[in-house]
Amino acid sequence: MTPVLTFFNNKGGVGKTSLVYHAAWMFSELDRTVLVVDLDPQANLTAAFLDEDTLAELWDDADPSTGKTIYRCVEPLTRVGDIGDPVLRRPADGLHLLPGDLALSGFEDLLSAEWPNCLGSGNLYRPFRVATAFWQVIQRGAEDAGADIVLVDVGPSLGAINRSALIATDFVAVPLAADLFSRQGLRNLGPTLRRWRIDWKKRRDNWTDPDFDLPAGNMQPLGYLIQQHGIRLSRPVAAYDRWARQMPAEYARSVLGIDAPTSAADPGDDEHCIATVKHYRSLVPLAQDARKPIFSLSAGDGALGSHAAAARAAFGDFRALVENISTRTQAAPTVRQ
Repeated sequence: MTPVLTFFNNKGGVGKTSLVYHAAWMFSELDRTVLVVDLDPQANLTAAFLDEDTLAELWDDADPSTGKTIYRCVEPLTRVGDIGDPVLRRPADGLHLLPGDLALSGFEDLLSAEWPNCLGSGNLYRPFRVATAFWQVIQRGAEDAGADIVLVDVGPSLGAINRSALIATDFVAVPLAADLFSRQGLRNLGPTLRRWRIDWKKRRDNWTDPDFDLPAGNMQPLGYLIQQHGIRLSRPVAAYDRWARQMPAEYARSVLGIDAPTSAADPGDDEHCIATVKHYRSLVPLAQDARKPIFSLSAGDGALGSHAAAARAAFGDFRALVENISTRTQAAPTVRQ
């Protein structure tokens, strides 16, 4: 099975979707085949890859047999059908997209209803088919693409859609901002991951002879990433530094469930910090207009002078980030149940 990495934090506004977008492009730049899956009902990642005309064509097509979005693949389960095969988009060589859909939120009620039925004593085929629908679709898409890795973007909620998305996940990367809200988000996230992991194991154990493959649901924390919104002239401003230095201990306690020193620490010295990510403020509008990653901007896109230098620097930053992710997927930290 292809490894699945989900970027998840129940605190929004931390640059999660931008990280997934740029990491996906960088994987393809490094000759890795990657499948990107948009499981956020807001579908912002899909909108970053596809123009409005293409989005309209995707979302106006109500035929569930097309498999053009993640929702169209699972929508037959809301009636009497089964999971459909995904139809992938290919923004670049080695880069494949399973588009999101604003209609995905309509699948949440069914996920919630079938979750307790996975512990039942009757026929377990349907509840497990629904609970693992995202994983089934993701793995079919990964096989079609020949993907080395799957990157998943999810919304900031702790609801049934994200629970099902995390069941499909091998590794979890946690994007953070250096603020109070991200710290509190870690305190929600860690216990939730542990609970979902335990609850899923109970359900797997309940179906002793499954009729189809089931995901392991490891949800192994890979580390965290901090957006450097508070960096000026390569030095942290006081507010940024205050909160950033609380993240190493909070991540260790809340997400990994391990003892950690209560004193503040530099995330750059923390083994669990995947990267600190620059904001690249002035390049963002250029990249959005060009519909390409920041590090691919050229003079024709308006990246001149200092902008061109920043784009070149971004390539190195995101390359280091992706290489770190690749290394960590081979040796993720141990999690306590």
